[in-house]
Amino acid sequence: MSDTIQVENLTKHYGDLVAVDHASFAVHEGEVFGLLGPNGAGKTTTIRMLTGLTKPTSGTALVDGLDLARDPLAAKERIGVVSDVASLYDELSAWDNLQFVARLHGMEKRKRLGRAEELLRLFGLYDRRRHRAGTFSTGLKKRLLIAAALIHEPQILFLDEPTTGLDIQSARLIRGLIGELTGNQVTILLTTHYIEEADQLCQRIAILNRGQIIAIDTPERLKNLVQQEMVLQISFDQPADRAARQIQALDHTGSADISGERVTVHVQDPAQALPRIIDLAREHHLNIVSLNTTKPTLEDAFVALTGLHPEVMTTEHSPLEHQDGEQ
Repeated sequence: MSDTIQVENLTKHYGDLVAVDHASFAVHEGEVFGLLGPNGAGKTTTIRMLTGLTKPTSGTALVDGLDLARDPLAAKERIGVVSDVASLYDELSAWDNLQFVARLHGMEKRKRLGRAEELLRLFGLYDRRRHRAGTFSTGLKKRLLIAAALIHEPQILFLDEPTTGLDIQSARLIRGLIGELTGNQVTILLTTHYIEEADQLCQRIAILNRGQIIAIDTPERLKNLVQQEMVLQISFDQPADRAARQIQALDHTGSADISGERVTVHVQDPAQALPRIIDLAREHHLNIVSLNTTKPTLEDAFVALTGLHPEVMTTEHSPLEHQDGEQ
């Protein structure tokens, strides 16, 4: 599997502030790679360096084998970018916005006309192709921005917080489109502070905190880092106080919480504990109504790795970030 993006010790200073601190990672061809972290973690600054919008203080970044510092124009032809600074021309129609961007990339007329129609249909915008972009909702504008970023058929798409500020329906549509794009072999690097979004979309995730990458792996392997025990939720057909106390005393089980007919018990080895729990239920003439197991979530992994509470992911940008336009 080849690497479309290669980053080595990428660093960015703003005076005494270290926005990105020796970041190193690789993005495989055709995958969705996520940068997950709270606002101010360094996600947007990393994207800006990888797209040539910000010059790194040190380190190297290769995009499709091209060094951004040595050959920025050729590298930029291979990428599409959707960020909070990307803009549309509100006075132009959706169709004319795409045609304008296509001309900037030197696309010949027949190809740009066909490509614009293809993208507008894919993004559900074809019926509104003659409407001015200024009349579009936030969700429709985001779709058009992504279409514009894809007009020249880039191999790599950078999405900076693609669903921030969108309503639930629009955010769900954008996530669905991201899945379709990866099916067409587009490599995607996205930033997000939505833990569930990263879990749903990304094949691999880099967790950032205070400018440093503290972990890189698949969502499942990140969850496994904190998996010490599983939780069983057992619902009986009647109160199970006595059985619950005996369940708690079994080997391979830990604490048990009782709430009426439901018992929640922590187990180290479900394969060993489950048969004994079923036997105890029979001894006490209890019927098991439902049995569920839960595993650690990506949120659990985030908390364990960063020491941060998940609520930091929903905090607003700091005044410094607003001032510099950076994260």
